[in-house]
Amino acid sequence: MLHNKYGKEDLLKILESETFNRRTLSFYRYVILNNPQEFRDNMYRKLSDLGCNGRIYVAREGINAQMNVPEHNLDAFLSLLNDTPELKNMPIKWAIEENKTSFLKLIIKVRKKIVADGLPDDEFDVTNVGTHLSPLEFHKLVEDENTIVVDMRNHYESEIGRFKNAWCPDVDTFREEVSMVVEELKDKKDQKILLYCTGGVRCEKASAYMRHYGFEDVNQLHGGIIAYAEEIKKQGISSNFIGKNFVFDERMGEAVTDDVLAKCHQCGAPCDTHINCANDDCHLLFIQCEACAVKYNKCCSDECKEVLSLPEVERHVFRDKLREKYAGSQIFKSRLRPKLNGGCE
Repeated sequence: MLHNKYGKEDLLKILESETFNRRTLSFYRYVILNNPQEFRDNMYRKLSDLGCNGRIYVAREGINAQMNVPEHNLDAFLSLLNDTPELKNMPIKWAIEENKTSFLKLIIKVRKKIVADGLPDDEFDVTNVGTHLSPLEFHKLVEDENTIVVDMRNHYESEIGRFKNAWCPDVDTFREEVSMVVEELKDKKDQKILLYCTGGVRCEKASAYMRHYGFEDVNQLHGGIIAYAEEIKKQGISSNFIGKNFVFDERMGEAVTDDVLAKCHQCGAPCDTHINCANDDCHLLFIQCEACAVKYNKCCSDECKEVLSLPEVERHVFRDKLREKYAGSQIFKSRLRPKLNGGCE
């Protein structure tokens, strides 16, 4: 079987019964895969045999993986990567904080791209990327007032953590952001520009896109915030990244520093804990403090709280009426999104 067959409650029980630890990690590589579906199926069999969980995207252009691996199978996992020609000598980014429930199951999907960027790759050279900077090189350059530091992540990521003096565009998608960056910085093409993102993969495309539009000195944090946080901790030096790094797993964030930069979207109290609205018809991602979680029953609004309180049968009736009324549009998406709170220019 090449897919998960258990529900969330069963998966949690399985993880809770485990007597071993798991290591959370991520990796990516742009490499041509001639048969992505075959590659996906082979990887699913092998990773499943090792008890790995995670979310992995495979495309003709490469692989992008976030996952956890049982500690006792780490050597076998690393050997598997090295024995796979397309994945040999893969740089691995290790999570700052360990949590065996970072991923509950193994998901491997075949997609058109390993990052949904919306960019016309046939119009620019995706291999003509910016200069890769080591975490320590990036650390020093961030402190240079003559550099332009750009956060290449979405608004909900930079809201809870970012580099000092970084410009954090208030956008919902990578496609929006890369276009905004090119437009807003069009008069600064000769200045040194530093790009960063979670693990580095988005900066690969962004830097190539910027170079295509004439930016001369584009640099990117190799390995992203994950690699930076690991190196800073190892070196014992003060971090220039403040707050939490948003991660795309069950944790939704891991602290790089103890600073809390964001506020609860409902009451405004200091908080940097992301949650999805408990009303599954909404599922809005937002920041909610513990007091509001109790008040709203982990929902984003009184409306969603009311829907959640209905018996399941009534919820189905209510849901069907709304879908008919709104013709399948996303009904509850009245986004809770304040402007970024300080720290970004």
